[in-house]
Amino acid sequence: MTTRTGPQTYPGASTAYWYGDDYDGSAMEVNVVVLHTTEGATLPGYGGGASAPTLTAVPDFAAKRLRWYQHFGIDTSARALLNLPGGVETNTANVCQVELVGTCDPATHARWAKAGIAHIYWPEAPEWALQGVADFLRWMNAEHGVPLTGPSQWPAYPSSYGATSARLTFSQWRTFTGVCGHMHVPENLHGDPGSIDFARLLTLARGTDEPAAETPTPEDDMPQMLNESNAKDVALKSGVWTGLALTDAVLHTGPRLHDTLVHVTLDDAAAPETKVEGRFYLTDTSGSSPSAYQIVTRRGGGGHQFALSGVIPADRHLRFEIRVTTPDGSPVTLLHRTVSGPYWAAA
Repeated sequence: MTTRTGPQTYPGASTAYWYGDDYDGSAMEVNVVVLHTTEGATLPGYGGGASAPTLTAVPDFAAKRLRWYQHFGIDTSARALLNLPGGVETNTANVCQVELVGTCDPATHARWAKAGIAHIYWPEAPEWALQGVADFLRWMNAEHGVPLTGPSQWPAYPSSYGATSARLTFSQWRTFTGVCGHMHVPENLHGDPGSIDFARLLTLARGTDEPAAETPTPEDDMPQMLNESNAKDVALKSGVWTGLALTDAVLHTGPRLHDTLVHVTLDDAAAPETKVEGRFYLTDTSGSSPSAYQIVTRRGGGGHQFALSGVIPADRHLRFEIRVTTPDGSPVTLLHRTVSGPYWAAA
């Protein structure tokens, strides 16, 4: 596959915060732009580039324009998306990522407004800010062929967070081209940029008042959504596999095609070197005859995610279990667990 065929820097963008020399990204041929919001009022440090996008757009309120900072080449993978093992590629999936400084959260917007903090609330962004983003999208279309189309759903935050009908399935993501939000990317939970005026963005980018095109979703491919959670504290014994229970211990019953994401939150007091292992497994309808998938390992307390996609055969149940192993053998408290994702009936 041909890679890096177009111009690799956006005209006028500053490279004062360039991270391409510190992190070797994958060479791509970009055909997708993902829009984020930073949820901050100034240019982030991105952990020295460890979680940086391709570019950041910072509002200059005095000049009523966006100032652009580029961190990686256009056709080089950036680092702002979550990418889980065993699922789809995200950062390296021909994606150019743009962080828009500001917020999509109405609560943050209200708090900043009360405190007198200058910021953009992107669902109500001024025309000059939308024009700045649209100029970039027009350039990406002209120089890299990114279509000026995108998903039809851009729900408001916080309803855009997590597993929503707006988030693309694995199969939809693999074939998607155009412009989308962080809220649309699979394996991710973030809901930014919320209800940004996407139709207006595309109208400005196309330089016309014609209605913006939207990427249709075939009705016969529309999934049902799994979204269950349990906030009851559970003490996990060190070194012992524990089945994850939500409504019950069964996540899915076959025959079914699924894209499933499990998110667990452990007590932050857990030692950083604590090993956290998770695995999905299949059983028969009585819970017997288990067959397990590959173990995925994380470290420390806080939040951890595990993903699996595939087909569950008839008369089989999909379940999930977790094992924590602490340095001193002490238990760890499981504070919260969520399972989410789309699924379809399978023949």
